[in-house]
Amino acid sequence: QVQLVESGGGLVQPGGSLRLFCQASGFIFSTYAMAWYRQAPGKQREMVAAISSSGHTNYADSVEGRFTISRDNSKNTVNLQMNSLKPEDTAVYYCNRPPTIADSGYWGQGTQVTVSS
Repeated sequence: QVQLVESGGGLVQPGGSLRLFCQASGFIFSTYAMAWYRQAPGKQREMVAAISSSGHTNYADSVEGRFTISRDNSKNTVNLQMNSLKPEDTAVYYCNRPPTIADSGYWGQGTQVTVSS
């Protein structure tokens, strides 16, 4: 079964850094695009960053230049390096395998990131 398990969340001060990890299993990881989403309380879930199977990346305007998505196909992991964190980055962050023609995509359980002094 497809599984996406996030880790690395926590409490960090504004301006600090945090690295999130997503461990994937149950599918041929290297053939799929992957993404990170986030959702703050009372707000809609939004895409933060995405990476294609070939390594091309896309970022939300709000995190461009601060966040970096990467993948390690040998370990079936997708990571999100978050630098210069702001209070508005506070959210639950979710690992995502985007929908394809064959499926509706998959989500991890989420990991909490809190940016506060």
